[in-house]
Amino acid sequence: MRRPAPRDIVVVGASLAGLRTAEALRAQGFTGSLTIVGAEPHLPYDRPPLSKQVLTAQPDPPGTALPLPAALDARWLLGRPAVGLDLTARTVLLSDGTRLPYDGLVLATGSAARRTPAALAVPPRGVLTLRGLDDALALRAALLPDRRLVVVGAGFLGGEVAAAARQRGLDVTLVEAAAQPLDRAIGSAAGTYVGDLHRAAGIDLRTRTTVTGFRAGANGHVTAVELTTGDTVRADVVLLALGSVPATGWLAGSGMAVDGGVHCDPYLRALRSDGSVVDGVVAAGDVARVPQPLADGARLTLGHWTNAVEQGAAAAATLLATGTPAPFTTVPSFWSDLHGARIRSVGLPAAAEARIVEHDLAGRHLEVAYHRRGRLVGALTIGRTARLAAYRTVLRDHREPAQEPASAA
Repeated sequence: MRRPAPRDIVVVGASLAGLRTAEALRAQGFTGSLTIVGAEPHLPYDRPPLSKQVLTAQPDPPGTALPLPAALDARWLLGRPAVGLDLTARTVLLSDGTRLPYDGLVLATGSAARRTPAALAVPPRGVLTLRGLDDALALRAALLPDRRLVVVGAGFLGGEVAAAARQRGLDVTLVEAAAQPLDRAIGSAAGTYVGDLHRAAGIDLRTRTTVTGFRAGANGHVTAVELTTGDTVRADVVLLALGSVPATGWLAGSGMAVDGGVHCDPYLRALRSDGSVVDGVVAAGDVARVPQPLADGARLTLGHWTNAVEQGAAAAATLLATGTPAPFTTVPSFWSDLHGARIRSVGLPAAAEARIVEHDLAGRHLEVAYHRRGRLVGALTIGRTARLAAYRTVLRDHREPAQEPASAA
């Protein structure tokens, strides 16, 4: 059955994914009305620099704004977050009471920083999170060279901020509940390597522990954190890098399946709670929970830059398709930079068996292949970026080799 092309498309989320979807809609021939809604007052900006260059560049932070095509021809509604969705009336409700009708809808609201655990009291001043541009500027202002920083959570964000603060000359303590940094994301072997990078840079890495409370001075500003080990670590600034959660609260009561992200089919079409497709609604970026062939079809959210870009183009194609759309099958990838070491990965390293191909801490080289039930599902390198092309080819072609690609001579 052929469905009519949409005439009025609303993109909820002025993010990388939202912008790339809007750009792709125009590039793929959409000439109708295009409205982009953003919770923040800012036009779309790049988020990876927030935990790196924005914190370290001197004397001023670099610009992070994403370029806007002249032909985008979109109406921007910024600083007015969406607060509700009526699938029957096909309207999006904004915080100021505005109701936006649509016949095509893109959900690209991204994710929000995970806040302080409920078991802890309201944190004092100086305990920060980092998700948006304003957060990054506030953190930058707090990272003075003579201050002590405690980062809670040694994932990619926490590790990058710890590395940036160390580069600025701060004393840094990095607190992680798992046995190694990034244990769940890239496995214990690669996590151990990353932990060694942190320690070599002079960071006080505390693993198998987390925060039980904060101490504050008479002025209400944080002075220390208390750990489950019984230790107390002095702090002038604390960053909570406890991960993120998909921004789906505004979809409560809409009838959509949104636990752990917006549930999607392989074409990025949003699903109802009963598993049926929501007509004319797609999702892209951090908020989209999409079946992953490398995870045996399990639905996952992937908070990576490349995922937002690729899903944006695919979501636009699905929304404009008058027949059966093409499934989204792109191989996931991500990167990070820590202490001058370039971490690059393809596939899904999480929850897979790791095999170390090369380990050279002094030379800043690492290569790890990840398998699930004998099948290659991911790879990670440090200082060996060229090797990823061979892994990507294997993963893209859905081959199932017993071993990883042969090393180059």
